[in-house]
Amino acid sequence: MPAVVVTIIALGSGGWLLEQGVGAQESTVYRARLFDEVHRLVSERYVEEMDSSDLYRMAIDGMLSELGDPYSVFISADQADDLELSIEGDYGGLGIRIQKVGEWITVMGVIPNSPAERQGLMTGDRIVGVEGESARGWDDTEAVERLRGPKGTPVSISMGRVGASEPLEFTIVRDEIHVETVKSFMVDERIGFVGLDQFSRDARTELADAIRAVQEEGAEALILDLRGNPGGLLDQGVAVSDLFLAQGAGIVETRSRVEDQNFTFGAPNGEEFPGLPVVVLVNYASASASEILAGALQDHDRALILGTPTFGKGSVQTVFSLPGGNHLKLTTAGWYTPSGRSITRAALQGAGDDLSHAVSAQMSAMRGIAVDTAGLEVFHTSGGRAVYGGGGITPDVIIPDTTTVDERDFERAVGRAGFSLNQLAFRFGVKWTNDHPDIDRDFVVTPEMREQFYQEISEIEDLEIDRELFDRVAARIDRFLEAQIANSAFGELEMFKRFETQSPMYLEAVRLLGEASTPEDLLSMATPAESGSRVEDAELVGAANTKPDGGT
Repeated sequence: MPAVVVTIIALGSGGWLLEQGVGAQESTVYRARLFDEVHRLVSERYVEEMDSSDLYRMAIDGMLSELGDPYSVFISADQADDLELSIEGDYGGLGIRIQKVGEWITVMGVIPNSPAERQGLMTGDRIVGVEGESARGWDDTEAVERLRGPKGTPVSISMGRVGASEPLEFTIVRDEIHVETVKSFMVDERIGFVGLDQFSRDARTELADAIRAVQEEGAEALILDLRGNPGGLLDQGVAVSDLFLAQGAGIVETRSRVEDQNFTFGAPNGEEFPGLPVVVLVNYASASASEILAGALQDHDRALILGTPTFGKGSVQTVFSLPGGNHLKLTTAGWYTPSGRSITRAALQGAGDDLSHAVSAQMSAMRGIAVDTAGLEVFHTSGGRAVYGGGGITPDVIIPDTTTVDERDFERAVGRAGFSLNQLAFRFGVKWTNDHPDIDRDFVVTPEMREQFYQEISEIEDLEIDRELFDRVAARIDRFLEAQIANSAFGELEMFKRFETQSPMYLEAVRLLGEASTPEDLLSMATPAESGSRVEDAELVGAANTKPDGGT
């Protein structure tokens, strides 16, 4: 049988494989011919019929997968629009944030000044149909595909609303939607809060405007929130850093084997907010341009970094245009902070055993375990403080959000029924505000409200909640109820303010800024984390469960 197989292979390939010498096998022509022959045989003789174009796509994906780099990917023409949206922040749509709740796509938030707001869509509305087709069972991706479209085109949707016996019909004309990436408010009479969700094309302008706005309200110190910020445009990471640094100060360096990819970026302008004490909040989901900003401010002793170690995504991707509207996003360089630290977490660069090490490193960050600095290269800030390599940005002060064992058990019980506490609180918040339209902005969650919540979730099929456990996690439940009632009644910013003002990171940042009048005062209060130490023997529940969600 082996001899027969060899003969078939030799004949099937025209005998050319048997004629090649070792030297020929090293040539590019040989490898290309070998690939074409394998493609032909699979296309013609595989047990199941395969489309030739699918095989080429599989080959491309396989080649990129073998690099062991999750950021180098092929982008098909139909995926290119989503890539542009994530970078540009604009699209033709309705202006709603959505999430699947149960069987229905639900409006989790309405973007201000959008077509959806002008037509009267409300948080809590359920999309029951689009263009006459039932939306039952749709996932988020399918809903987005149906609702987005060219600017100026109409879409007809049917919406279910609490208190309405029949679906409400809307015809909404799609428009360009600008996704706001900045939120801000005053913490107290002298501390301002500004959160940046993404480094999109207008990040510098929007952030600077927000900081000036809180300064006009009296802010003398700033909390800059980068938690959950996945990054975005490199030039905006540099531009935002420029707001806080002296002219000419180094921000980030890219290093590549390709000469034209080697750059050193410095601050082109003078600092716009000199002398302003700044605490930067980061967590394990702060990545890419977020790490450029945090690393630059830390290396120049310009801000105190507080939170958990960041993700460690310090690589540069270049998007190359390909035929047919396709693109290749390829890692072409690595990012280094002004002190010379690589932002890339080394364990994330490889595969196999390195992958499990990467997961372990990220879990340590989530639990608030300080980086073991014993074997790490030591770098120094401009003021002489020690900072460490190894990837990601290690905060000056590590203070993770934590949950108790009871709170984790409660989340698991809710999760077994296919829900999250956030989803259940959202449903309750929509119903509560519908029943209490005159709710006061200064409302508090009462024991009676919590009891009503318990009675309602007790009626959900497959959801089994122990009453004693429920009572032990009352504080956490109240926090989510308060946030989602505020979301339904007053919007996403009020929800965020209600939720975040109770987080340990936020509270510690407020405490530190309350005692500091200058950036130097602030840094003097930073206590370096001890090697391998654990801040608390408690785990951080993932971001999807610890923060109320305004949608997808």
